[in-house]
Amino acid sequence: MNIRNLLWEVARSDRKQALPILSFPAAQKLGVSVEELVKSADLQAQAIVLVAKETPTLAGISLMDLSVEAEAFGAQVRFARNEVPAIVGQLVSDADEANALEVPQLSAGRAMLCVEAVRKAKAAITDKPLLAGMIGPYSLAGRLCDVTEIMYLCFDEPETVHTVLDKATCYLIRYGQAMKDAGADGIMMAEPLAGILSPDMAADFSVPYVQRIIAALQDEDFAVIYHNCGNAVPQMLDELYSQGAAAYHFGNAVNMAQIMASTPEDILVMGNIDPAGQFAGGTEESITAATRELMKTCGRYPNFIPSSGCDIPAHASWKNIHAFFKVFEG
Repeated sequence: MNIRNLLWEVARSDRKQALPILSFPAAQKLGVSVEELVKSADLQAQAIVLVAKETPTLAGISLMDLSVEAEAFGAQVRFARNEVPAIVGQLVSDADEANALEVPQLSAGRAMLCVEAVRKAKAAITDKPLLAGMIGPYSLAGRLCDVTEIMYLCFDEPETVHTVLDKATCYLIRYGQAMKDAGADGIMMAEPLAGILSPDMAADFSVPYVQRIIAALQDEDFAVIYHNCGNAVPQMLDELYSQGAAAYHFGNAVNMAQIMASTPEDILVMGNIDPAGQFAGGTEESITAATRELMKTCGRYPNFIPSSGCDIPAHASWKNIHAFFKVFEG
């Protein structure tokens, strides 16, 4: 299934179809906790299949658990019953620790568990493409160096950051290839931490590494969709679009109408209904109004696909999720 052709077909259609980042709310319907979900390949596969079969989403998406890759490097993960796992502590603080950092095998941590979930889900989903979730290189480096400390390191020890980024990129290519081999039609690569960088810093510490990953993985039948929900996105569009991703997914921190007005028609863009404020904290009426407003301002663009602004929280209301999709019916 050529997901790139499908995405463009939907974007150019008079009847748009949505592709929200929807996975964790499946835990509610499966009757399991988030912690159980992230630790089981079978449950993850069931979650992916449930969303793909019970909603009119354009594609299935695996869990956007951005702790998996850092855990593989040896970072400490904090699990909570009904919260997405989080990385705690600092694995790399200086050049010596960066140089000593080893690129892990796929057998480390829960990586192969996630790959197996994609393999099982792909076997069960026959009418839609499947995207695998994966973190981006700077966001992974931030979890290894600490998301605050990496900013200081970028100024004080930039080579240390580049050492970590190089190793992170090597691992992400390896992990992405495993997802590809498991049958995924593409990857949703989340690089949110780059969204707080200046354009010049993004061009130095994120863009070249994202380009390496895209060059290694993307082909005619496999798409890399780049996600960045930072509020600095409007200032770095040129840098981001130079990465060559099949599509770009932006968050609700930006004005999507302004983004679309600044985007060439040959670049595909997705976004950006507020996942916390609307899917989780809104009402059926409010998310319907917000989605209709998004379509009023952006639906006319032949390179736009409606989506959530980011990963939809596990506790989001399924009534709100269904209300979002209902806007695109008829």
